[in-house]
Amino acid sequence: MAEGIKDQVAIIGMGCTKFGERWDVGSEDLMIEAFQEALDDAGLEKKDIQAAWLGSGVGEVNVGKSALPLSFALKLPMIPVTKVENFCATGSEALRGAVYAVASGAYDICLAIGVEKLKDTGFGGLPDMPSIMGTKNRHIMPNITAPGGFAMMASAYFKKHGIAPKEGKEVLAMISAKSHKNGAKHPKAHLRKEITVEQIMKAPIIASPLGLFDCCGVSDGAAAAIVCRADMAKHFKKPDPVKIKSIQIALSSGEELMYDKWDGSHVITCRKGAKKAYEEAGVKNPREEINMLEVHDCFSITELAAYEDLGISAEGKASNDVRDGFYNLDGKIPCQPDGGLKCFGHPIGASGLRMLYEVYNQLLQRVGPERQIKNPSLGLTHNMGGFPAMNLVSIVIAGL
Repeated sequence: MAEGIKDQVAIIGMGCTKFGERWDVGSEDLMIEAFQEALDDAGLEKKDIQAAWLGSGVGEVNVGKSALPLSFALKLPMIPVTKVENFCATGSEALRGAVYAVASGAYDICLAIGVEKLKDTGFGGLPDMPSIMGTKNRHIMPNITAPGGFAMMASAYFKKHGIAPKEGKEVLAMISAKSHKNGAKHPKAHLRKEITVEQIMKAPIIASPLGLFDCCGVSDGAAAAIVCRADMAKHFKKPDPVKIKSIQIALSSGEELMYDKWDGSHVITCRKGAKKAYEEAGVKNPREEINMLEVHDCFSITELAAYEDLGISAEGKASNDVRDGFYNLDGKIPCQPDGGLKCFGHPIGASGLRMLYEVYNQLLQRVGPERQIKNPSLGLTHNMGGFPAMNLVSIVIAGL
């Protein structure tokens, strides 16, 4: 019976560019920037990389249909390179390819890299539903947008748990304010300015109840990870390496779009994926064992729902935890210590690896005192793509 990949693979190097409006560089420059940091961090030479995975969520615009742009940009020595794409969880998908390749015994050292160059392309967010589904039929959910889809989840969540709209909007504002406070302290974040709950509440409405500051920004950026067999990690100046405890991915089957028991207030794939991830990692009580979270806060409601979908907050009680500061930087389980998608930005193919970059550096206690979490040993990333009713969720757990 399959036992999973717990502790079979270690991360020995990571890199991340500054996210933002990088008008001065192309996607190739971003890949090189992230890769060079990861290579230096691992103490390796380029010739040591045996295989690589490239993630780009808007691939045809950014890097084309093959993995050649990565091989060309990094001047890799004619090794296998695979391009992957899986909505906004593309970065985590690239990591999964590299990690599984090492865990299988096929390779000893692999690279995962995610990149997106969105600002030059006029990309304003997720395209319409027919485009995402790969169909030219404009009659298939023609008017749905990402803000609209997640706004409906917010309304469903408030109704289910008896939360008044104004109260619910305030809780969402507290989530965004927390992320802005953290992101303002990170030198690589896109949006580095603190904002108040009052400012967020007064911002223009995008899709009620979601306002401008409930939505993450569109950015350029890249992030990379170099992984190896866990028993090799000690040779790369990593006496106490960060190990992959679990990688799980869950995709919608279509049942959410049908008349079903799903009430629209949560994300089914997240609950399914989290359950499997905890089983693989040996986590019995995530609220007590997980020390930090990086979740896919494409919208503030996504983060609120994820608290419960991940089994950290009790059903309907996440708003209480938000008010109590449970997820603040000085709380019991800090969430988005780097500012999350909300402030770091969201270059689609890079976000999953950017989340892991923060977990990795926090675990190794290489973060400045203004953001350092106290003695973390287990971190979780939650990377989501799609809409509440049709999506995929990747859960990665890493620890010492």
